[in-house]
Amino acid sequence: MNALKTLFLGPPPLTLGVAESLTSGHVQARIGAISGASQFFLGGVTAYTLDQKVQLLGVERSVAQPVNCVSARVAEQMAVGACRLFGCSVSIATTGYAEPSPEWGASEPFGWWALAYVPPLQETRIRSGRTDCPGASRIQAQELVTDAAVEALMRTLAEWRG
Repeated sequence: MNALKTLFLGPPPLTLGVAESLTSGHVQARIGAISGASQFFLGGVTAYTLDQKVQLLGVERSVAQPVNCVSARVAEQMAVGACRLFGCSVSIATTGYAEPSPEWGASEPFGWWALAYVPPLQETRIRSGRTDCPGASRIQAQELVTDAAVEALMRTLAEWRG
């Protein structure tokens, strides 16, 4: 995880914000476990409900409501909203199902993660992906999505900083 710290400290230095739903703080805990995280990690929010995603992160209700807040687009809007909320240059967001949800067509746990990079005077860059968790327990699904999101953050940040 020291490699992640190095990627954030620059040059130029970057800052990080986190918006979580499915992972319920697991991403924030993973980042906070890095020695010196306070040099780049500005904070995070766990927004479980539609209303909180709309109010705190600016997620469009018309986009989120029909999909129960679970889609790539919702995760992307959460990530962009975290950049706004925390005034950071990079953010990571997660949403999904930690357990099957047949009423929403989810027979197995899965999650969406999204990254947003808002460099000064440049266009915002967004990347998202899906992590399937067949047979996983609730906690295992949260950990699998956390792992995928943090790994994607490291790979993508190295690429974007190029």
